[in-house]
Amino acid sequence: MKLTDTHAHINMLSNPEMGIIEARDNNVGNIIIPSAGVEDFEPVLDLCHRFDNTYALLGVHPEYADKFTDKIASKIYELSKDEKVVGIGEIGLDYHYSKENKNAQKNCFINQIQIALELNLPIIVHDREAHLDTYDILQQEKAKNVLLHCFSGSTEFMELCCRAGYKIAVGGVVTFKNAKAIKEVVQNIDIDNLMLETDCPYLTPHPYRGEENSPKYIGFVAKEVANLKDMPYDSVVIKTSENASKFFKIECI
Repeated sequence: MKLTDTHAHINMLSNPEMGIIEARDNNVGNIIIPSAGVEDFEPVLDLCHRFDNTYALLGVHPEYADKFTDKIASKIYELSKDEKVVGIGEIGLDYHYSKENKNAQKNCFINQIQIALELNLPIIVHDREAHLDTYDILQQEKAKNVLLHCFSGSTEFMELCCRAGYKIAVGGVVTFKNAKAIKEVVQNIDIDNLMLETDCPYLTPHPYRGEENSPKYIGFVAKEVANLKDMPYDSVVIKTSENASKFFKIECI
C-alpha cells in the first residue's frame, strides 16, 4: 500500500505538477489539496481534475476570516458538490498573529462547519493557539468527521479530541529534534486515530528542513511515527492510509 498525504498545498509549490509526479515516484498514492482562500478554489480543482488520486478541500483559512462573505460561502457550497471535493478545509481558528478578530474567525469557522454538515463532508481544522475555543465550537455545532490537521496540542488535548471522535494528523514537525510535545502525542495516540500530512510547502521534515516541502518527503514523517510507536514502517503506511481512505471516502491504493 502507498502513503497518503492528507494535507498538501500543491498549488503553492514552485512547480505543482512536478510535486505530484515526484510524489508518485516516492510511493505516495493519494494526495489531498486544501484551500486557504477563495483564490485557491479553481487552481486546486484544476490540479485535482488533471491528476488521478488527487482530491480537493474547499474552505477559507482563519487568516482571511475578515474577508469571508455570504457570496464566498455560497461558492464553497456549490463547488463542493464536485466529485473531487472530499472535505471542507482548511478552516478554524488562529490566534498566533491576531486575537483582535476572534469574532470574525469564529463566525467564519461556524459558517463553514454548517456547510460541511449540510453536505455531509469531513471538516479539516486549522487550530493554532486556539485549542479550547476550537474544541468548544466543534462541540457546540455538533461537528462530525473532524480532522485536526498539523496537530499542535498536548497529549491531554489529543485525548480529549479523540474521545469526541475527532482524528489527528501530524507532519514534518514530528521529525524535529526538540518537538517533544508532538512526539509524546504520537507515542500515546491510538493508531486508528492518526493520519499523515506534509502541509507543504511548509514544515519540511528533517533532514530537508529549510527546503521547500513536498509530498515526496512524507515518508520521513511515517518513519518517525514508526520509530515513536515502535511499529514496522509498512504497518504505519498501511494503517494511516486506511484511516485516510475511510475518513475521506476515497479508494485506498
